[in-house]
Amino acid sequence: VIDKFIADFYCHAAGLVVEVDGGVHDEQKERDAERDRAISSRGLRVLRFTNDQVLRDPQGALREILQLARELIAAQHQHEQDG
Repeated sequence: VIDKFIADFYCHAAGLVVEVDGGVHDEQKERDAERDRAISSRGLRVLRFTNDQVLRDPQGALREILQLARELIAAQHQHEQDG
């Protein structure tokens, strides 16, 4: 749980939240944007996929998650070294 929102997946080490959106999210874009802003305000990054994206290409979704997580972790380490 982040603020009042339940994340689908959260990686603390990377500061990354992954959301997988079903069809209902087509009807609640405003609510999703509010949710993303609230989560981002905590310094976290939100990555969204549709159910279809994950079902059609699970390996592609995983590659994207891993790549972004690695980039975010590397940036955090760089920031720690610089600061």
